Amino acid sequence: MLLVDPLSSLLSGIRAEGSVVSHAVLTAPWTIRFADDAPLTMISVLRGGGTLMLPDGTERAVGVGHTAIVNGSAPFHLADRPGSVRGSHEAYEIACFTAKSECAAQELGGIRWSADDPEKATALIVGAYRASGHRHERLLRALPPVLVIKEDVEVCAWLETAAADAARLSAGSQALMDRLLDWALVCTLRSWFDRAGADAPSWYRGLTDPVLAPALQAFHDRPAEAWTVASLATRAGVSRALFAKRFTKLMGRPPLAYVTECRMDEAEALLTDTSLSIAQIGRSVGYADAFGFSAAFKRLKGRSPSAFRAAGA
Repeated sequence: MLLVDPLSSLLSGIRAEGSVVSHAVLTAPWTIRFADDAPLTMISVLRGGGTLMLPDGTERAVGVGHTAIVNGSAPFHLADRPGSVRGSHEAYEIACFTAKSECAAQELGGIRWSADDPEKATALIVGAYRASGHRHERLLRALPPVLVIKEDVEVCAWLETAAADAARLSAGSQALMDRLLDWALVCTLRSWFDRAGADAPSWYRGLTDPVLAPALQAFHDRPAEAWTVASLATRAGVSRALFAKRFTKLMGRPPLAYVTECRMDEAEALLTDTSLSIAQIGRSVGYADAFGFSAAFKRLKGRSPSAFRAAGA
């Protein structure tokens, strides 16, 4: 069953794990290599700064107050200045997910984590996010290779204080830091979607529209209900014709096409991540019988549910 809203549903399969708090004292030129193979990595710059270098050669400057989310599992770098990764430099690596990695709070890949000179330190909060299942893949497709959001100074100060408290190695500190990073990811993504305007995913734009939002909320609360354009329009409090016109213009597809796409995306996740039968999955996304569900799935996805499940086995 889908969750309360699309963003919550897409984030349900991705969590921070092994987050790191760094007050790193680095002598230029330096480079940090991120090699976690994580689907998402988030870096918040509390003090100092540098240049992100992505696998495709893209470079993006980040400074105090910037939070960057890097989308993709390929290794990337953060360097003190553009291009320094290609020259002689002091190199460090963060790879907390690998079996041999050292992710202790005071020592990580050769980086000194306690700043002897806070005025010269580059202070980062780094969160690498593990994925379970495949539901998050739709979210990743909606994101650019890197997005950067500027945070308020007060937010950075609060984050640094919370991170320092979590880094004291008291009981539960790692879990506390990981949950802090989960919260920060949601806030950063919502801020980026709000600022992205027309570039934001249609499902997010719809949830901010005063007419469409009640109908979308009702559908995502109860996806298995027998929704029609008329019943969705009733939820929106407008006529069927007005609802269909507004929905198609804003969302880029007619209402029932969106309903079907969401149901089939959820069916994909259930086929991959659960052992539910085809009939059970069909009922959970609004189909009374397995035949009708299978026909709809094949029409949209190009192969039957059983063939899709077998291919992912």
